[in-house]
Amino acid sequence: MEAKQTNLLNFLRGPKQYIIPVYQRTYSWTVTQCQQLWDDISRVAQDEHIPAHFIGSVVYINEGIYQVSAVPRLLIIDGQQRLTTLSLLLAALGQRIKQVSGGSVNHMQIRNYYLINNDETGDYRHKLILTRGDRDTLLALIDEDCPQPTEPSPRLAENLRFFQERIAQSKLSVDDIYRGISKLIIVDVSLDRNYDNPQLIFESLNSTGLDLSQSDLIRNFVLMGLTPEHQNQLYNRYWYPIESQFGQNENASRFDFFMRDYLTLKYNGQIPTLRDVYKIFKAYTQTPELSVDDLVADVYNHAMVYLRFISPEIEKDRSIQTALEDIKTLKMDVVYPFLLEVFLDQQRGLLTRDEVLEILKIVESYVFRRAIVGIPTNSMNKTFATLSRTLDKNRYLESVKAAFLLQDSYRRFPDDHEFEQEFVKKDVYNFRSRTYLLSKLENLDRKEPVNLSDYTIEHIMPQNPSLSAEWQLMLGENWKDIQTQYLHTIGNLTLTGYNSELSDRSFAEKRDMEGGFRDSPIRLNRDLRNLEDWHHQTIEVRARELAELAKRVWAYPALPDDILASFRVAAMEEPQEYTVDHFDMQGNALDLFTHLRRHILNLDPAVREEPKKLYIAYKTTTNFIDIIPQKSRLNLVLNMPFSAINDPKGISRNVANLGRWGNGEVEISYQDISQTEDVMFLVKQSFDLHDDDL
Repeated sequence: MEAKQTNLLNFLRGPKQYIIPVYQRTYSWTVTQCQQLWDDISRVAQDEHIPAHFIGSVVYINEGIYQVSAVPRLLIIDGQQRLTTLSLLLAALGQRIKQVSGGSVNHMQIRNYYLINNDETGDYRHKLILTRGDRDTLLALIDEDCPQPTEPSPRLAENLRFFQERIAQSKLSVDDIYRGISKLIIVDVSLDRNYDNPQLIFESLNSTGLDLSQSDLIRNFVLMGLTPEHQNQLYNRYWYPIESQFGQNENASRFDFFMRDYLTLKYNGQIPTLRDVYKIFKAYTQTPELSVDDLVADVYNHAMVYLRFISPEIEKDRSIQTALEDIKTLKMDVVYPFLLEVFLDQQRGLLTRDEVLEILKIVESYVFRRAIVGIPTNSMNKTFATLSRTLDKNRYLESVKAAFLLQDSYRRFPDDHEFEQEFVKKDVYNFRSRTYLLSKLENLDRKEPVNLSDYTIEHIMPQNPSLSAEWQLMLGENWKDIQTQYLHTIGNLTLTGYNSELSDRSFAEKRDMEGGFRDSPIRLNRDLRNLEDWHHQTIEVRARELAELAKRVWAYPALPDDILASFRVAAMEEPQEYTVDHFDMQGNALDLFTHLRRHILNLDPAVREEPKKLYIAYKTTTNFIDIIPQKSRLNLVLNMPFSAINDPKGISRNVANLGRWGNGEVEISYQDISQTEDVMFLVKQSFDLHDDDL
């Protein structure tokens, strides 16, 4: 690595070309960053006592990437945003100089010194070459000889307009502005790929995580170490189609969510936090048999399926599209890891289209029934992340039904009785999914669905706390209590296009007026046409009738008792999923474990805790330490050869041939918290051994 302080304009001047590799994100600076740059330049332009202003570093690979040519081509590792923004500023300044006269520098000098390699043609003509999404837009903005792209990058054009406006409105002359730019200083960092690791340098430069999304980091990690030809091949075939579908910049978080769910599948139900997706992904890539081509192709295949969940409109099967739209409406994306596996299993021929559709309806019913019953949702992410573990994929659909039916306690699938009891008394009007609920009831068995955007929710018994005398008489002497109890329940709600006309009118008027219940095309109003009055008994009757419809819409899975019993027996015979509580640690052993556990988990976000029958494992790519609880102490087994351990205090011993539980040859007896620092010194060695540059 060679680093030196350099004047920006001197850095740009001369024949050279800066290449933004395909793994870099697209241009993302907004007007906010442009304003800050403009303010800095304006300030130093007007202050003779400020000789220079530092704007950051530009890191690039200087040689060994591209073939030798008359124009050195530098691969930018860090600094794309600054170089692109300054190119836009210089282009805007050159355009302004062309409009005015009397300056010390002309527009052709700006163009030929800093934007164009004037003596070159073709691929070598322009100094800065952006990635696929931005390349043609930048060239068209700075070079009038380049054609306008069919799909220009709006951010580049917006920022050029910003600088054009600031220059035109500024009290500074073009010479003043040019003088301000000429004071900009960068750190010029040149790497040699034979000695420097660009990925490690890139990560250190972006260690705060403020600028790059998890998807940016993943893309860079996957593609950075490849040859340019290999990069372009994988990017164009797989990564660019993914990014085009998921969107970029402010929409990139959708890809982060996808990668979290992708890794949840790969790690057998272990759910990483969003901020740790990149680190967990790096751990996953250490799988020896996984080539980069296979990895990127696998991510692509999963992503194309996942896109159908977040953008159901791209689903070609109309019935499955509707089911996915309904699940998306419920805002329960915790189901996506499970659905991802279901759709991929359909691709593998394990499920038919009709079976997938039935599974989607089961998932929808499970989520909705729990919402009606009021079961907390905080466990559902784990439920869906681990659901596939219990499946017998030779009996796929039956197995899915059984998996849901055998859930108990806070994970249960509410049966018809529980669902109906809560449905009839639920405050539906203030329910988050009320429009979805009414739409599904109204459109049950309809071949021509009603669009609820044309209708509003109507309270049959009005909301007005001061009900008319006619309403009070109809409801009886306890009218206020009845209004309080039944007002927002499903029995008192319907749909209308005449909400303002119906208002607080009497029931008879609402029924008989033009556009009233008798005149309504809405099926939810059919049972109101022939009623003579409206009170708590009729509300309850109607609620029960609608509950019967609801049990059809959100059906409880049907599975014969003998088949369900066979799955129950199989579940009992499966290996137990252990927790830390299984070890029943007390006293000193519990204190030691609680203390050491915190230190181990703090080693890296990629560390996972997996309790087994005989020990508690901590792993990244594989176990690096196993903890065997004893009555008053902990035995620790490090997964490494005893010959490799650096143990200056001699607290470990060789158990290679002693048949101990756990994995590895190094055993430590942990009896006192005062040993923690020495113990963690050894644990860290085992972690580093299996970390493989995680």
